Amino acid sequence: MTLLVHVTAAKNVRSVRRAGIRADSIGHGGMTGVYCLPVLPSYQITYQWVRELRRGGQRAMIAVHFRVPDDEPVLVGHYNRTPLQLSSAEAAALVAEQQDARGYELFLPRPVSAKEIHRVRSVNQVTGWRYMPGAHGSPPCACPVCNFPGQYGAAKIRKAFGEP
Repeated sequence: MTLLVHVTAAKNVRSVRRAGIRADSIGHGGMTGVYCLPVLPSYQITYQWVRELRRGGQRAMIAVHFRVPDDEPVLVGHYNRTPLQLSSAEAAALVAEQQDARGYELFLPRPVSAKEIHRVRSVNQVTGWRYMPGAHGSPPCACPVCNFPGQYGAAKIRKAFGEP
């Protein structure tokens, strides 16, 4: 059984414990499912998405650990590339053997039942990366897709690049 972790808002903890994780995320090809990562020895890689997901407005995030059969089909890959379809055990091994696994994700194309949940825990809220892996030290992009109007500091960034 492969141990995976899904990061969600802390306000969802009661619902997750009662009914499991809904398959309401849209993946590649328009299919619905659950984004997750394998639990690895590296805390930073396992919970790398916490800081980026907090940018969506949630104040506190939790980690939901669950088990799936080793032969369960999942999609795996870097978030901005086309994913591969592998078994959950093969996908966990693929992520674990990467030199830099920041930005990798697994997509389970089904909901997770409450019976499959192993543990729900709090996580360090400043773990992970923001914007994109390796963005620290590089200047921010001023385009309206990356730096949408109304975002904290957006006007200052656009002004620095001479954008209107």
